[in-house]
Amino acid sequence: MSRPLLSRSLAVAIVAFGTACSLPTFAQSWPAKPIRFIVPFAAGGVADVVTRAVTPRLSEALGQPIIIDNRGGAGGTLGTAIGAKAAPDGYTFVTPAGSHVTTPALYTKLDFDPVKDFAAVTKIADVPYLLVVPASSPIRTLADFIAAAKASPGKLTYGSAGNGSSNHLAGELLAGRIGASLLHVPYKGSAPALVDVLSGQITFMFDTVNTSTRYIPGRLRAVGIGTAKRSTLIPDVPPIADTLPGFEAVTWVGLLAPAGTPREIVSRMHAEIAKVVAAPDVRERFSATGAEPVASTPEHFGAYLATEVKQWERVVRQAKIPPVQ
Repeated sequence: MSRPLLSRSLAVAIVAFGTACSLPTFAQSWPAKPIRFIVPFAAGGVADVVTRAVTPRLSEALGQPIIIDNRGGAGGTLGTAIGAKAAPDGYTFVTPAGSHVTTPALYTKLDFDPVKDFAAVTKIADVPYLLVVPASSPIRTLADFIAAAKASPGKLTYGSAGNGSSNHLAGELLAGRIGASLLHVPYKGSAPALVDVLSGQITFMFDTVNTSTRYIPGRLRAVGIGTAKRSTLIPDVPPIADTLPGFEAVTWVGLLAPAGTPREIVSRMHAEIAKVVAAPDVRERFSATGAEPVASTPEHFGAYLATEVKQWERVVRQAKIPPVQ
């Protein structure tokens, strides 16, 4: 080998060796300054409440302050786009909710890819949806509901927070699974939709467990829950998945880092969050909001995101839901 070629080869090898060594060294010194958690929703929402439940203990474990940066707007896409473009240095994370996996099917233009532009860290918690009907309804079980839907196609009405909302998509998913059409009635938010369920103006809706349970028993009846397991908040309600295997209707909160964030940092953050959500005081705060702790591994969460994006694309396409411009 000629001397110039040998010199270039040695230079490349030294650079490569230095780069390989720098990542573990960087990860070992992390974190050395405050960490920012971008919550892509307004304060007070599910993602915000769950994030604020875990950050005090997480900050203590990491030895650095965690700054919560609420960047709401456009269904969570504005704050998420900021996170996607952030430096992958372990000092910026995003805490998205379930809409993260539905936006590709609903928005004609996105400034990020919900899977490729992020390193999945963990799903922190699930907040289940309940399928609720008025207490006066003759529908008492999921079997009753399915029978009624098939007997009167397109006659069972359900409310949601609006076209493309999570509880709208849950209704469309259910319609597809039972093979019967259901009539969607969009509202400007879940609260007014729930009011009309309570008064019997519409047949049912999917509503988060934390808001519905205050009316159960009494004015509402829950015929199914959207998680695979029963909720500790309302343990008598069976999972819809018991009848329709694999069915899931939840809003979740997770943690993402910009793509390219060192694996060691992702693993450390996941490990610390898993410890935090196991703490009794954090579980108690979760329970008050109906949230169920998860703390899935980065690999499992990443696979979940990819699967969910494809599922909701199918649901939106089959239901012919118009895109958001």
